[in-house]
Amino acid sequence: MLNKHVSTKERILLTLKKCNEMTIDEITAFFPISDIAVRKHVRELEKQGLVKKNTIKQKIGRPYHTYSLSKLGHDTFPNQYEQLPVELLQDLEEMQGKDAVLALLNKRAAREKTDLQAELTADNIQDKATEMAKLQEKKGYMIEVEQIEDGLVEIRNYHCPIANIASSYQQVCNNEKKMYEDIFADSEVIAHTCITDGEPLCKWTIKKKEKD
Repeated sequence: MLNKHVSTKERILLTLKKCNEMTIDEITAFFPISDIAVRKHVRELEKQGLVKKNTIKQKIGRPYHTYSLSKLGHDTFPNQYEQLPVELLQDLEEMQGKDAVLALLNKRAAREKTDLQAELTADNIQDKATEMAKLQEKKGYMIEVEQIEDGLVEIRNYHCPIANIASSYQQVCNNEKKMYEDIFADSEVIAHTCITDGEPLCKWTIKKKEKD
């Protein structure tokens, strides 16, 4: 992204990164091409989700538009979002031992379970799993829920936002299984595949326990 030989679109992203929020005229001032050409590039970046258009209302006169980077646009620049949390945990392990890391991960898991349980209202497996999936999707997970048969639900997660941490610390996956077991306390929770094992998804089945 920061290569010397950058395209016009990349230069627009760089300009917005530095200036934060700009009108088309302000963006055009940085380029030796026409206003029409700049508008075309900005529209394409907007369609790609890299740039967002903001409508600014005025007390007098018509509203006007400014443009700024979206979160996706910011993410095109180098960052340490993925590696930094892992390095911090590794530093903690080096300074205070593995037990300190496990205690921290367990505390996070307990907080996540408490937050989920406070939001879940359904009683049956299917509805509860669907509610949980919607809540987890807000955190970056990509979950599908399918009822295989009465009392048996399959949960498929295609994206784990903390896979980088889970790949280094298996406790993250162990805690997730324990959380499912606590949330679906009257059911059997079975893990079939895991993204951290190189699989394309994490797959679980939740089966209602038969009464003795």
